Amino acid sequence: MTDLTVNANHAAEHDDEEHHDYAGDAMFGFWIYIMSDCMLFATLFASYAVLSSSFAGGLTPLDLFDLKFVFVETALLLFSSFTFGMAMLMAKKQDIKKLMLWLGITFLLGGGFLGMELYEFYHFSHEGATPQTSAYWSAFYALLATHGLHVFIGMLWMIILVVHILKNGLTEVNNTRLWCLSLFWHFLDIIWICVFSIVYLFGVMQ
Repeated sequence: MTDLTVNANHAAEHDDEEHHDYAGDAMFGFWIYIMSDCMLFATLFASYAVLSSSFAGGLTPLDLFDLKFVFVETALLLFSSFTFGMAMLMAKKQDIKKLMLWLGITFLLGGGFLGMELYEFYHFSHEGATPQTSAYWSAFYALLATHGLHVFIGMLWMIILVVHILKNGLTEVNNTRLWCLSLFWHFLDIIWICVFSIVYLFGVMQ
């Protein structure tokens, strides 16, 4: 075996190690980020729990919450997890056209959810429940707005990733990014289930 062959094999092995390290390091780093986000939301939920009865004699959840409206919000976000799952299946099959279709549907569902949440904020504020109204509403807006901001960031990330995939295809790097975004999106669904249960369902039971 010549030196040239040995060097070529060594370079190929080095490239494989770099690719492997990128995917592994990226996923490891992203899990650390998800854990830090868990701590952030745990703090917000704890603050909400402590302030859940501090209405300052003003409006309460019973006065404003509409569970039918929130159920539609929840359905949109949960169904977006299904459509993202379909996108991941298309990515595994290297079917970029159908991957784009399912990501587009996911984006629209996320946008519908975000639009409904913003309308709800507007409606509550118009009725007199603003972050300044009481400690309860401060905690409510802090928790839901933080989750909504995450959804918005996820949608921006989706747009950027689509541009990269259309430009470079489903490379290993883009596949890793897609997996990270999928994890992030499903994480937001789990957080919303907690919001729906703790904030809305318990809120109307007070």
